[in-house]
Amino acid sequence: MTAPELASNDQMTAADVTLRQNLTQQPVEKGETLRDCVESALSNYFAHLEGQSVTDVYQMVLSEVEAPLLDVVMAHVKGNQTKASILLGLNRGTLRKKLKQYGLL
Repeated sequence: MTAPELASNDQMTAADVTLRQNLTQQPVEKGETLRDCVESALSNYFAHLEGQSVTDVYQMVLSEVEAPLLDVVMAHVKGNQTKASILLGLNRGTLRKKLKQYGLL
């Protein structure tokens, strides 16, 4: 099952906007791992909810991480989907579906 795209900007809740900002706009310290970045972004996100109800955090995080992952991998393999699918450990058909989902194809 693939992660759904985040709602369009006019449909996003304040919590969605906050998560997107925390995942995409936080400065990264030298030597910080991806795991550290995600942990920091999510900790900051939860600390700033101010009582707002939130759901589907798992899917939101996957959507925010998956799109740039695919974009960078495709650039690394110069658009070669076969190489990208091997590098990612995905079936080529699954890769194509995900590339279409994020508007990368």
